[in-house]
Amino acid sequence: MATHLDLEEQEQLDQLKHFWNTYGTLITWVVLLVAGAFVAWNGWQYYQRSQAAQAAALYDEVERSTQSGDVERIQRVMGDMKERFARTTYAQQAGLLVAKTLYEKGNADGSRAALTWVAQSAVDPGYQAVAKLRLSAELLESKSYDDALKQLDGSVPKEFEPLVADRKGDIYLAQGKRAEAQAEYRKAWTGLGATSDYRRLIEIKLNAVGVDPKSLAPVVTVTPAAPKTP
Repeated sequence: MATHLDLEEQEQLDQLKHFWNTYGTLITWVVLLVAGAFVAWNGWQYYQRSQAAQAAALYDEVERSTQSGDVERIQRVMGDMKERFARTTYAQQAGLLVAKTLYEKGNADGSRAALTWVAQSAVDPGYQAVAKLRLSAELLESKSYDDALKQLDGSVPKEFEPLVADRKGDIYLAQGKRAEAQAEYRKAWTGLGATSDYRRLIEIKLNAVGVDPKSLAPVVTVTPAAPKTP
């Protein structure tokens, strides 16, 4: 024999029905959206891991190609890296490695092209700064002074600022612009920490352009102690 719901249970059931009729569709959509976002996030994470794994494998191929010294193969593999994984750290590292190898092989144009790509396309500003410094060094060596200076335009991470100033000093000195070189070497010396080994090299350059590094050191003033009262 069926039992009837008492009045309190019937009232709760009616309230539940009313609540669901009012908010049921909204709740369903919220649940679907949350579930969809979770699935999408997991999918994105999987895609990122997959991209990183594939980029790492292709970077290994770049390394092998540079070790073989086959310039055509190096450029072909680097082209694949730029086309498929340009936004990854592996691509930036590969660009710098390829540039170094091509430069050592006497392929200056190929080296500069790789460095230019990293300088313009790298996501990491540190890799961009490294590429600009190396590219400016190659241009300095070929006496393309104005182009070398252009590579050093713009902002770089703070830790690279002394290195950029040092490179600018080298370029100005090569151009015979002694005053400009002095100013840049001063910036480099001041920006480097007192314990930096690289600072010693800057000191040699400062001496060469007639600046005593000791004159750049901050003067420490000692305030005499107040006399003790008897």
